[in-house]
Amino acid sequence: MPVGICYLQFQIVSSDSLKDKRRVVKSLKDRLKNRFNVSIAEMGCLNTFRMGELGFACISNDRAYLEGMMSGVIRMVEGDTRIVLTDIHTEIV
Repeated sequence: MPVGICYLQFQIVSSDSLKDKRRVVKSLKDRLKNRFNVSIAEMGCLNTFRMGELGFACISNDRAYLEGMMSGVIRMVEGDTRIVLTDIHTEIV
């Protein structure tokens, strides 16, 4: 059974405090979880207010479905004007 794993690193464009960062990251996490039903967590850069890191995972019987879901998540994150993606790493095991 394939498992899709993705790591996203990004800059938060208009963040001037940790409170601003947490608002953006929480909003993004909630939207992704509700739309794609993935397990998602903030992974690093916890005390840096202009950078963020998210990791998410999903599982399915169909590898093509996983690839499509992961691409959809990445497209949704890229479409968010509050952030700029700096690194993307995906893997299907």
